[in-house]
Amino acid sequence: MIKQYLLVTKPGIIFGNLVSVIGGFFLASKGSLDIPLFLATITGVSLVIASGCAFNNYIDRDIDCIMERTKNRVLVRGLISAKVTLIYATILGLTGFALLWFMANPLASLLALLGFIVYVGLYSLWLKRSSVYGTLVGSLSGAAPPVIGYCAVTNQFDMAALILLLIFSLWQMPHSYAIAIFRFKDYQSASIPVLPVKYGISVTKNHILRYVVAFAIMTLMLTLSGYAGYSYFVVAALIGVGWSAMAIAGFKTQNDQVWAKKLFIFSIVAITALSVMMSVDFTTPDPAQFLTYLE
Repeated sequence: MIKQYLLVTKPGIIFGNLVSVIGGFFLASKGSLDIPLFLATITGVSLVIASGCAFNNYIDRDIDCIMERTKNRVLVRGLISAKVTLIYATILGLTGFALLWFMANPLASLLALLGFIVYVGLYSLWLKRSSVYGTLVGSLSGAAPPVIGYCAVTNQFDMAALILLLIFSLWQMPHSYAIAIFRFKDYQSASIPVLPVKYGISVTKNHILRYVVAFAIMTLMLTLSGYAGYSYFVVAALIGVGWSAMAIAGFKTQNDQVWAKKLFIFSIVAITALSVMMSVDFTTPDPAQFLTYLE
């Protein structure tokens, strides 16, 4: 039974987001780790994400039974009742918000609440089923975790927080579009108006390339704005070039599904590498140091 309650919160999504939370937290900490604050932040964010995912499972239970990748989810199989899921999700959310408010700061809690409202309210309840722009709006909630991690330390929404929001929002778009391409039949059968279903895979490829290039440029801004060092810069540049090359390769591929899956996998590697680098290379950039990379 415990396993079912864990699965309804989508632990894979929680873990993936925690990597970015830690990246934002360590970027702001600059080597000075407040362990109680760190534990409160990752626990609070985990609970809020778990709550959002449980609510999403409740909302999507009617279409999850149609889609191949979701037909075995806990609610579809009736392993947990809808009513119990709602109560469980509510408790998780309230606990997470309270933990962030009292153990971190109100700003971190409010940012978590905004991300939650976007994901559960705007995306899951409304735009996912009614608009091609659902992915775009939903990307804002996916970008909230690293910003929460950063603001839990700084207690202010500054330029670095804005850059993090843009980096992770831009990343969400090609990442999500890649999923929509290699899971095209699932979205089509459930009548979910994602871009590939609504306007075709060819149009989606153009959007993917634009977002990847925008993402690549924005990742460099952490260094150019003085928040991350040049080791981070070099890794970010290599990721940007590599992901852009993969996006361009999509225009010549003979198998869209295979290409999209590779693009998706690379997106996970890319955002994990960036999160790690911003965690360890938080030094203020020195122009002289950059010259050593060019020699």
